[in-house]
Amino acid sequence: MVKVIASGVRKGNVIEHEDGKLYVVLKAESMHPGKGTPTTTIDMRRISDGVKTVVRYKTTDPLERAFVETITHSYLYQDGDNYIFMNPENYEQIQVSGDMLGESAPFLQEGMECQIALFNGQPISIELPQRVTLEIVETEPAIKNQTASSSFKPALLSNGVRTMVPPHITSGTRIVVATEDGSYVERAKD
Repeated sequence: MVKVIASGVRKGNVIEHEDGKLYVVLKAESMHPGKGTPTTTIDMRRISDGVKTVVRYKTTDPLERAFVETITHSYLYQDGDNYIFMNPENYEQIQVSGDMLGESAPFLQEGMECQIALFNGQPISIELPQRVTLEIVETEPAIKNQTASSSFKPALLSNGVRTMVPPHITSGTRIVVATEDGSYVERAKD
């Protein structure tokens, strides 16, 4: 265990909470108000049973960070509610539950390299690449004389996820999407 201050906690970190159980951090936000005490709000999930909780700390509160081994794994396939990954160095396969992947599951692509955090050999969190390239299968046609202002239009991606894209993007276009929230980043360069 390593001591860290609350403002130093990041998504994917594993911390030991006051109840003695391990939690994986889903989101950590620090607030620095003009006056008053700066605080860090941490959304986390208990590893043992998946219960989610939100806790607010002072930014300087000490927390125990558990030692977690992070290993690169390649995504192989989906098996029911589980996703199968392989360690490319020793070819061992591990199962990751759909609950752990959450809303990022549709962004998995065969052969994609993901960072899986292991605690005592069990997967506790997974981090996908920040960006993925997908094709647009359906969107409204571009409207002539429409300026490229901040107007976006809905589009359906090849993985079934809906996102908003600039007006000049058409069906069949390959785009880069952020895996964290499914938002449009840029047109693919390939």
